[in-house]
Amino acid sequence: MIDLIAFIPRAIGQSVPLLYGCTGEIITEKSGNLNLGIPGVMYVGAISGVIGAFAYEQATKGGNFIPALGIAIPLLCSLVGSLLMGLLYCFLTVTLRANQNVTGLAMTTFGVGFGNFFGGSLIKLSGSDVPTISLSKTSNCFSASLPFADNLGWFGKIFLSYGFLAYIAFILAIYAGFALKKTRIGLHLRAVGENPGTADAAGIDVSRYKYFATCIGCMVAGLGGLYYVMDYASGIWSNDAFGDRGWLAIALVIFCIWKPGIGILASILFGGLYIIYLYIPAGIDHMELKELYKMIPYVVTMIVLVITSMRNKRDNQPPASLGIPYFREER
Repeated sequence: MIDLIAFIPRAIGQSVPLLYGCTGEIITEKSGNLNLGIPGVMYVGAISGVIGAFAYEQATKGGNFIPALGIAIPLLCSLVGSLLMGLLYCFLTVTLRANQNVTGLAMTTFGVGFGNFFGGSLIKLSGSDVPTISLSKTSNCFSASLPFADNLGWFGKIFLSYGFLAYIAFILAIYAGFALKKTRIGLHLRAVGENPGTADAAGIDVSRYKYFATCIGCMVAGLGGLYYVMDYASGIWSNDAFGDRGWLAIALVIFCIWKPGIGILASILFGGLYIIYLYIPAGIDHMELKELYKMIPYVVTMIVLVITSMRNKRDNQPPASLGIPYFREER
């Protein structure tokens, strides 16, 4: 039997990067932009934060490490790195009207290469005997939980044992759902995603909204990469350790039918499926079974794609202009 008290917090911790990536991509896709570069954006967000944290820890080796700066510097670096990726994507797809699928895939390749290059460089600078960087001081700041969580038993362990970035992920998802549905900006953004020509005729600046949504979405997704390194991985960076979480985040967008609120539950489900093989009984007889358990998230993803493609309800469909460049002259 699975120990739920141990499994649920780990599943929630695993779900946070997926939720950041899913929320960011939903915001982006609501504007009609299909950003398949989210895995690369998350990678760049992670390495940018690592660079900032590494520089600050090296500068404070004498013992003058200030926790507030230990959080602010990598957080700002991550947001700036992710923002630049968003601006690059928008320049290519909105301004130059390049193919969104090709651009997104190219940005994923670029982001992973960018992260591995600078990650490898930092590993050499640190003089580590293993191919990793350990940023323990910064990680302690990001992963610090509420001081009284341990005194509340199972409730504290399940609900209060996470770093601040985990709670921000859930807050952002809830607010994104509210903003997209209940605010004027959300209404304009959805109008741009559904029919940019009509939105343009109504006086809405289509390009501005596409830039705005994509850049905000990339910044949100980049925080998922930062969380994974600084909190979930305890401040340890190693090249290619992020895995395929960025692609799962994109799949989650379809799973939760472009609704950030549903994305919270979906990300926890996928987070649990992603690590469930670690909680099955150990032993030689179960080794092959563990390999099958590792396949579960991807099997579920394929099933969801099939089911979603069979739905005819309009509310469950993607924005009508998703992935289609807007030419004002053809309005």
